[in-house]
Amino acid sequence: MVRTPLTPEERERGERLGRLLREARGERSMVEVAAAAGVSPETLRKIETGRAPTPAFFTVAALAVVLGLSMDELAVLCAPVAV
Repeated sequence: MVRTPLTPEERERGERLGRLLREARGERSMVEVAAAAGVSPETLRKIETGRAPTPAFFTVAALAVVLGLSMDELAVLCAPVAV
């Protein structure tokens, strides 16, 4: 299966999500948060650094719960920027 390349907007959205999750994680370790969310630390690392700009919905939902973030808030903050 060949994946369609991401647009610059999709990449920016992924980077924005990563920054938001990293900020919410604060001083907690990546391993601690990943384990609590049921994802691998490598998955969390990829999301936080923007290397996984389109993570699965349930991965984001699990991280949001652990980090005390609202999915509504994430959706608004990661929505495409109007030009």
